[in-house]
Parts: sequence; structure tokens; C-alpha cells
Amino acid sequence: MEGVFGLKLSGNGVIVQSGGPTAVINNSICGVIWGWQKWAAGNGTLYGALYGIRGMLEDNLINLSALDQRTFNALGYTPGAALGSCRYKLTADEDYMELLQSFKKRNVRYLFVVGGNDSMDTADKVHRLARREKYEMRVIGVPKTIDNDLPFTDHCPGYGSAAKYLATTVLESGIDLETLITSNRIVILEAMGRNAGWLTAAAALARRGRGEAPHLLYLPEVPFNREQFLEEVEEVYRDRGYAYVVASEGLKDSSGRYVFAGSGKDSFGHARLGGLGDTLKGLVEENMGVKVRCLNLGTAQRASAHYLSRVDNEEAFLVGRQAVRLALSGHSGLMVTLVREETDYACRTGSIELDRVANVEKKMPLEWISPAGNDVTAAFLEYARPLIRGEVALPTREGLPDYTRLPGLARYRSRAAGECRPAV
Repeated sequence: MEGVFGLKLSGNGVIVQSGGPTAVINNSICGVIWGWQKWAAGNGTLYGALYGIRGMLEDNLINLSALDQRTFNALGYTPGAALGSCRYKLTADEDYMELLQSFKKRNVRYLFVVGGNDSMDTADKVHRLARREKYEMRVIGVPKTIDNDLPFTDHCPGYGSAAKYLATTVLESGIDLETLITSNRIVILEAMGRNAGWLTAAAALARRGRGEAPHLLYLPEVPFNREQFLEEVEEVYRDRGYAYVVASEGLKDSSGRYVFAGSGKDSFGHARLGGLGDTLKGLVEENMGVKVRCLNLGTAQRASAHYLSRVDNEEAFLVGRQAVRLALSGHSGLMVTLVREETDYACRTGSIELDRVANVEKKMPLEWISPAGNDVTAAFLEYARPLIRGEVALPTREGLPDYTRLPGLARYRSRAAGECRPAV
């Protein structure tokens, strides 16, 4: 860390979690804590803001510098957002000025934002505001998302573990479907993924041999065609006697409309999804006269930490640690990235300007999608396989994983329930 200590600002740090959690998001917190304790010792206190940026606004912070070793260790494999997360959007310049006053009140000079596309936009705006108001502060983004759709990074922490869980579920339920004589011989699994099909594509990792599940994959990058879908499902069903379909929740038709979207939008203006599987189920049953079983894993895709990818978990820690290194080296307005080495799988860290990441989605390359638009190519499998490697041995208590919770979160949760800013 040569040269770092001469560039340190005297003040405190804050970690903020935002958006949907992942199974490894908390290990990024551990990486920030580890880096802060090692390289910023004696410089100031590292806080965690409860329930996202609103915790900073409302001065609801916990002291992460004082975290005991047992809680720290358990935090590294605990799912969910340990600090609490909320889709809370700052909508006016007055909101950001209020936030800046909160930073000044606590002498916060370092902000670490763990999140996805929208979160990086917030981080970028805070960085720009601090510069405009001449408040010396370092803002660093720490990537996370199971959607794997942040640009300029080879992949995102959180994706590998979600991909491992989804592929395992398809493998197991595919065997179940293949070996059981039942009237429900078609399964449609709805996978998360608003506009990018990375997670749906990961289901293909379940195939060990020709003809095994999943048989058909439908990604948002390819416009959904109702007639083609029915023809393909029927062809597989007639050929094999059963069919396993995985479809992304964000499928769109040729006009760009979601095949299914619920009512209302979230606070960032995104349509509320979830329900596509039932829509496709009805379509198949109505046109083929065959019973269909619909699987919607929902938040289990991002919360299942009992079968973590070791690679994913280690890289989540790595990007958190690197965020501290960048901040203490005098950098601000950057997001940490993962850069894949050319040799047998290895990753190093890099960085990219926040304003190049904010609100930008990285979609599946079309060359990684089969010409028919219902599968992925060998190139995608080569890309994804290393990301699900290895397991994390979890301590258990009475037969279940022995997860942890940070002090103070439960008290704040009971008071804050239902107070998240409504959709705009």
C-alpha cells in the first residue's frame, strides 16, 4: 500500500447496500471492513447505514469497526442484506443536499455503495455533488447483482452463486420430471432477469448429456414469438415425452412489450415482474391440452446461500477490499470491476468511472445465443462454468446453516416497515 497513507482523508466511512440482495453481498461488506481495519486503522470509524441511503439520511447507523470476530466470520456466508436494503430513490437536488449535510454531520469522508445499475447512478450523483460543493469525499461503487448486467466488468458478484443454485435446481427437478410417470410432463421454470438473460442462460449448465433438461431457454435478448414457442415446446414434448423450459421473467414481444408485467412500478420506474411462468403455462395448456407444472423460485434465486459458489464468494470479498484500497489511494467516482485473465480461470480487479456504469445494462451477447434463439452456445458455457466452481462449508446449528444478523437492524426494521418511498 505504498503511498496510500499520505492520501488518506481524516474522517469516517459508511457502507450502503441498495437494491435486491445476493447470496454473497455481505461478503463484500466483510471485504470493506477488512480493508478498513487493515489500511485505515486509527483514521476513523466505519459505519453501516441501515436500509440503504435512507439510513444515512435518518442517522441510523451501526458501528462496523466494533464488529466482533464471530459475527464478522458468519457475515461472510449469510444471505440477504445484513445492513438492510430499500429501493429508495433520491428524486430532487434538495434530497442530495440533505444527504450531504448528513455526511458533514458525521464527518463521513468515504462512501462505499454496494449495488447494481441504479445504485451506481446514486453513487455517481453523490460523487458529483461532493465535488460541486467542494466537500472532500471519496465515493466508490462495489458491484453486486444476480442479473450480471453491470457493464465493464467481466461478471458481477452474486451471479455465480445464483447461477449455481438455478442450474442445480434444474438438474434435480429435471431428473425428477424425467423419471416420474405423471400427467404433468411439461415444466416451465421462471427465472429472474428483467432485461438480460444471464441467469436464465445459466440453466444450461445443468445439462450433462444430450437431451437432458433444460430443453428450451427463452431470454429477453430475443423477441418472444408465441407461435414459435408453442411449436418448439410441442416438438420437444412429442420427441421425448416430456419438456423442460426455462424462461426469463423479462421476456418481451417484437414490439418491446413485456409478455407479462404486474401492475405498478418500483421507485426507479421499473415494471414489477414475476408471473410470466403462469402466463406461459396457460398458453401451453390451452393450445396443447397438456398439464403444465410452473416453477417460480422467486427470491430463492438470490437468497440461497447454502450452496454458495466459492469463486463467487471470494470475489465478493475481493471487490469490497479493493474499494477501500481505491478510496484510500485518493480515487473517487469509480466502481470496482472484475477482469478475467487469459489463462486458466483467474480474476484481478480493475475500475471504471461510475458515470459510464450508471443505468447501463449489459445484455447477453447475441453470438452466445443459439441461431434459433432458444438455447445458448458453447462459448457461454465456457464463460459461465468457472463462476460456479467450489463450495463454501457452512457451520450449522441443529441441522441448518448458522447464519447471523447485525445488531440494531431488527429494531429499525419494525419502525421503518412500510415507509419506503412509493413509486414515482
